[in-house]
Amino acid sequence: MSTFWDRVAWLYDLVERSNRAVNTAAAARTAQLVPAGARVLDCAAGTGEFSLAAAKRAGTVLCTDQSQAMLKQARKKAKKRGLTNITFSRRDVTALSDPDGSFDAVIAANVLHLLPQPEAAVRELWRVTAPGGRLILPTYLQGKVGTAYGTMIKIYQGVGFHYEHAFTPETYRMLLERLRLAPVAVEVISGRVPEGIAVLEKPT
Repeated sequence: MSTFWDRVAWLYDLVERSNRAVNTAAAARTAQLVPAGARVLDCAAGTGEFSLAAAKRAGTVLCTDQSQAMLKQARKKAKKRGLTNITFSRRDVTALSDPDGSFDAVIAANVLHLLPQPEAAVRELWRVTAPGGRLILPTYLQGKVGTAYGTMIKIYQGVGFHYEHAFTPETYRMLLERLRLAPVAVEVISGRVPEGIAVLEKPT
């Protein structure tokens, strides 16, 4: 997957503008869900919009992705915005090198629909979430998109992009509830491509 994302990193933010209202609202809402002063891990962060939003409230943010090209873009944006509490590292969301319970808040935005087995990633993200911490999982709900965006997805597919799951709010909630980790709350941000923000609180 990283080869494709390395190739498109330079235009990723431009493409994301097609769903700007949803993306901006999702990043802002995710930042609100981050406890003040928290140690935050953001996985599959892309060019870092969720990391940058979270950094405004967090104590520290570790922004990670498998694509070094994506992380390069994220670094540039952090520097431009004057954020100094954010660091960057390459990570695989399904096999993290961090110890159990390392982070007060863990974010993985818009990646679960790309994975053949998203359950494995969620379990790994849960593992590094600290007791009393929060796992925040914003995910596109492609099962609810209209025809206009469906055409755009076909264009993406022509250059090598594909997704594994077209979630609706109901199927997304069911996926997470089947894992039996914690009660699942999902709030939906409506728009061209809606986003479901799932939150799981880890017991102390």
